[in-house]
Amino acid sequence: MLLTRDFLPIKRFEDYFDRMERLFGEDRLMPAAWPRELGVRVEWKPTADIIESEKEYLIKAELPEVAKEDVKVDVADGLLTLRGERKYEKKDEGEKMQRMERFYGTFERTFALPEDVEIDKIKAEFKDGMLKLHLPRIPKAEKAPPVQVRIQ
Repeated sequence: MLLTRDFLPIKRFEDYFDRMERLFGEDRLMPAAWPRELGVRVEWKPTADIIESEKEYLIKAELPEVAKEDVKVDVADGLLTLRGERKYEKKDEGEKMQRMERFYGTFERTFALPEDVEIDKIKAEFKDGMLKLHLPRIPKAEKAPPVQVRIQ
């Protein structure tokens, strides 16, 4: 079967968003921070790995081309929220974008915290586009040996 642009799945998504924009208005579907001239319509979320050890949980989030100053981490009500912005910078007026596969604009990821996280000891480090969040675990108390209670 020959695939034309009209039958590709991405074309169906583009048609869907075009219809929604006509129905609800472009401003509701496309936040102002996104570069409208590029036709970016999809919200992006950074990919993340979560690693568990006996001492901590480690969240590693990929944030390429995001400045440290544009990232914020909040902890409230048992949730850790990572938010920020990857800014699109148009360098030269003579350049024309031929293809864009990366997303720009604001992002937000929320993670539910396990009950055994010491919230006041969470640490974050940012290097080479990788944000590492160290969430220390509350040390488990050693189990007391079973005791038989004597009835009097």
